[in-house]
Amino acid sequence: MIAVGPARAYGLQSKKQDRYERPFDMTKDNPTPKATQERIAKALARAGIGSRREVERMIEAGRVAINGQILKSPACVIETLDGIAVDGKPVMQAEATRLWRYHKPRGLVSTHHDPNGRPTVFDRLPSHLPRVISVGRLDLNSEGLLLLTNDGALARWMEMPTTGWLRRYKVRVHGAIDEKKLQGLAEGVVVDGVVYEPIEARLDKISGSNAWLSVGLREGKNREVRRVLASIGLEVNRLIRTAYGPFTLGSLPRGAVVEIATKALYTHCGGILGQMADQSIAGQNRKIPNPKKWAKAKPKAKLRSRRSTPRDPMASAESATKVNDKAKGAAKPMRGNRPKDGRD
Repeated sequence: MIAVGPARAYGLQSKKQDRYERPFDMTKDNPTPKATQERIAKALARAGIGSRREVERMIEAGRVAINGQILKSPACVIETLDGIAVDGKPVMQAEATRLWRYHKPRGLVSTHHDPNGRPTVFDRLPSHLPRVISVGRLDLNSEGLLLLTNDGALARWMEMPTTGWLRRYKVRVHGAIDEKKLQGLAEGVVVDGVVYEPIEARLDKISGSNAWLSVGLREGKNREVRRVLASIGLEVNRLIRTAYGPFTLGSLPRGAVVEIATKALYTHCGGILGQMADQSIAGQNRKIPNPKKWAKAKPKAKLRSRRSTPRDPMASAESATKVNDKAKGAAKPMRGNRPKDGRD
């Protein structure tokens, strides 16, 4: 069952959404006081151990210990990471926040451990990468851009609908295209009792019985694109994420992973990273880069201006002749027998 309702307070084209695409100013003063106590799941997520839910499952599985004693419940508040170990290894302070772009192929799930034994994204990552978590998920048959980070708090912030980052997809569907129904998705829909916020959907081209759509949304509910399009009679047979906020897939090969430059990361996320460093006991000792101290690109050298008047071809030929004569030099007389001049 599908119902179309009025758009929520943040429509796809609203000014409120546009402000989220602007870079943060991380040089502003942050009045947020430093944290002195924190729930253990949040602190370990900030330290890059995993998402909060993953840390809670680790605790329930008996993998987390404090001062040698196995922790039995995630309902625990800590003041420091000292003495905390996961799988017998001590937990260190959070490292510098890093972010990667990964081109996820089809056939991989976006979890660290799959109960069904299916291959995961993290099984295919290069061994030199630190422990990372994904920003959101792509299901088994979806492909495209998947952001990876070593900072659980950053991943959580990027995933929140209130952050407002637009996620773009190229979607191949099977079925009859009704452009009015596609446009109606921009008003928000309700499918099987689940409310979905406004979705931007545009027809790109039709190829036989299939069609390609461009889809944009600002929240990431489970299988949202597939369920919403199915509600208007379209079956998704291929789904490719091409962008997540300001970060794009570009020409990244399938299965490849590339780290996003620190400058680009702090340009778009610097403000929130500075706030989170103070709000977590796992990141208070971290040094936050200052963009004002970064080296600026040197200006390019000016090119020499071309002649305003065309050259005279005759004058050029005469100059070339004079140069050749000077290079050859005057003919020198031969020594020895002088040439006869007709006199006895």
